Amino acid sequence: MTKAYPSNLTHAQYELLSDMIPEAKPGGRKREVEMWEVLNAIFYVLVEGVRWRSLPGDFPAWQTVYTYFRNWRKDGTWLHIHDSLPEWTRIEIERHRSPSEAIIDSQSVKSAATVSQQVGFDAGKKIKDRKRFMTVDTLGLVLRVLVTAANVGEREGGKKVLKRVKQSRTQGCRLTIIWVDGGFNGEPFMQWVMDFCRWIVQVVLRPEQTKGFVLLKKRWVVERTFGWLMGCRRLVRDYQLLPETSQTFIYVAMIRIMV
Repeated sequence: MTKAYPSNLTHAQYELLSDMIPEAKPGGRKREVEMWEVLNAIFYVLVEGVRWRSLPGDFPAWQTVYTYFRNWRKDGTWLHIHDSLPEWTRIEIERHRSPSEAIIDSQSVKSAATVSQQVGFDAGKKIKDRKRFMTVDTLGLVLRVLVTAANVGEREGGKKVLKRVKQSRTQGCRLTIIWVDGGFNGEPFMQWVMDFCRWIVQVVLRPEQTKGFVLLKKRWVVERTFGWLMGCRRLVRDYQLLPETSQTFIYVAMIRIMV
């Protein structure tokens, strides 16, 4: 038995996820670890920000935990689990299972010194390394995320992440309006969204001559999602060699929030 770490799933929370966890592959040795313990170990790494090798000894071996995390990233298990939960969450509060509006924004984050792939410099925010493009619904639930080098422009990254939303089977089926800030403004970007996605772009600008915090229509929702993610120490800085792994950790963080 592991200790009762704050990041652990309860029995009820694990029951929500257990049916979506892949069965053991036929042949070979019988699965010896409990999937509840594996999930708790992954959430511990996410929330506490430790290295895989630094997992406490009362969890399964770190090699086993990391292998499950990596394999589920490659076979799409994490994305499948993530995409199932927003529908349940929206239905529970009497919303339609898929959103009709979405908000897009980007967040530049510093990366560890060991990260060398897809890094750049964001001249606007004066931050070197990586950028997260996030698309969320009006509840702040993530639809799709894209991690790139920090020097990727807003409109270029916006097109890529919206293309992922469009290509998903359920996330973008009812979307009609995309709310953005001034960084995504411009006729070419709006025209591309209308031609490729059949959606309308609404730009919300900060009032001129204002100082300090201003609550902006719709845009505050994605900022709150960024705040949720900052509650996970693993996401405060980008430690992942591969951008795909960074994206997976964001989906895992949202899974934990939704359950």
